[in-house]
Amino acid sequence: MKDLTIVTWNVNSVRLRVPLIGALIEALAPDVLCLQETKVVDADFPLQAFAEHGFVHAALHGAKAYGGVAILSREPLAHIERPQWCGKADGRHVLARLRSGVEINCLYVPAGGDVPDPIANPKFAHKLRLLGELSAWFAARKAPRNRLVLTGDLNIAPLESDVWSHRALLKEVSHTPVEIDALETLRKTHDWIDAVRYFVPPGEPLYSWWSYRARDWEAANRGRRLDHVWVTPPLRRHLRGATILREARGWSPPSDHAPVAVTLAV
Repeated sequence: MKDLTIVTWNVNSVRLRVPLIGALIEALAPDVLCLQETKVVDADFPLQAFAEHGFVHAALHGAKAYGGVAILSREPLAHIERPQWCGKADGRHVLARLRSGVEINCLYVPAGGDVPDPIANPKFAHKLRLLGELSAWFAARKAPRNRLVLTGDLNIAPLESDVWSHRALLKEVSHTPVEIDALETLRKTHDWIDAVRYFVPPGEPLYSWWSYRARDWEAANRGRRLDHVWVTPPLRRHLRGATILREARGWSPPSDHAPVAVTLAV
């Protein structure tokens, strides 16, 4: 067995974040990078910038505007798939298999707009529909020996300790009961294990996103844990560590998300 470090990061435009690749690699030493909100079609993805750091294998599912996901790897990727959800070509899911047989799923769930009402807000309806379609798809693929990793910006903070104020955000998109229930339905499809909370107690505040709107995001610390890494039960005993690179939120030019890393021995 050898250690495998998987990093997930909503980069909020991969071409803007190219100057930060070196700092990310130095800080977390990833073997696999899962990126969301790349905001670029596949033909324009800056592959060479990642190849210069050893990430010569890629599975891309690009889109302009607010979509796009990518898996970059130091080792070959096989069985690449690019599922489409809700009849939209907006690049929200790509998956690939490593030589060990571990399957990596990189997901970008829609933010859902500002109003948590699927009738009044089509963006929120889209978010709930996508989660429902994902749940049905994963449930149909369930098998006892599946060694799967689910990573990405799921745009939901499920625990009270995943937001700066449970009471203040209970009716805010990303922390509403209907979203949390939809995420739990997805989690139950494979009895997924929240790999970060496997190491960090559920009662301990933990965030991966801080709004651009905050004048001083670090001092205010009004964060949410929107970025996740889950593993299926056969990988539980392989978990070795997890971290959220909070300092990356202060890098320039910053994404409003911090990278999340999980290490397994596989």
